[in-house]
Amino acid sequence: MADAIFSERRLAEIYDPLDPDRSDLDHYLAIADELGARSVLDVGCGTGTFACLLAARGFDVVGVDPAAASLDVARVKPGADGVRWLHGDATRLPPLQVDLATMTANVAQVFLTDKDWAMTLTGVHDAVRPGGHLVFETRDPARKAWLDWNRDATYARTAISGIGDVESWCDVTDAGGDYVSFRHTFVFAADRATITSDSTLRFRPRAELDTSLRLAGFLIDDVRDAPDRPGREWVYIATRPS
Repeated sequence: MADAIFSERRLAEIYDPLDPDRSDLDHYLAIADELGARSVLDVGCGTGTFACLLAARGFDVVGVDPAAASLDVARVKPGADGVRWLHGDATRLPPLQVDLATMTANVAQVFLTDKDWAMTLTGVHDAVRPGGHLVFETRDPARKAWLDWNRDATYARTAISGIGDVESWCDVTDAGGDYVSFRHTFVFAADRATITSDSTLRFRPRAELDTSLRLAGFLIDDVRDAPDRPGREWVYIATRPS
């Protein structure tokens, strides 16, 4: 089940205006070019920002996401006609043989159980052609990013065209072991409606990630620093062997 921030229509429609700076995706575009990819599977594509960027550059793109409301937003974006949109997840894909599969932002951390993560990696492995690649990012748990997830640090009031002012903030509700739960709150000035969305991410250590990729049949080529969060995130590049 997708979190409300992605699956509730009213929240999906404001997702992009509340987070307009997607310069983090430039790094993924550069990696796609570096790897010589021409076809891409964007796992957890959300509102389709990255998928549409790829399509605009001539890539053959498939975007898959479990949140129908986010896909509705994605389908009306410029360039959306160049993307094949799939409602679902990486465990139930049609036959594919793409050059590159991606999981941007927090996608790799939403799989909370070992089984769900393993099944996702297996689905991606099957969708990537031999010699193709998987690229994803994940936060370094040692940096404890969630310490900044509180109202004082995250509060914003944003004017959104056609919607009005929206207040938003985030609060951690639980943090223990590898798991961090948090709640996004949104207040719409137009009707004073308040909508919340609860989420949980899993912060896996490097050794665990390395083992899970190898068990899924991938070879790890590189683990890089994320340019947009230096010292705070890892960017994995793995290959399905020929």
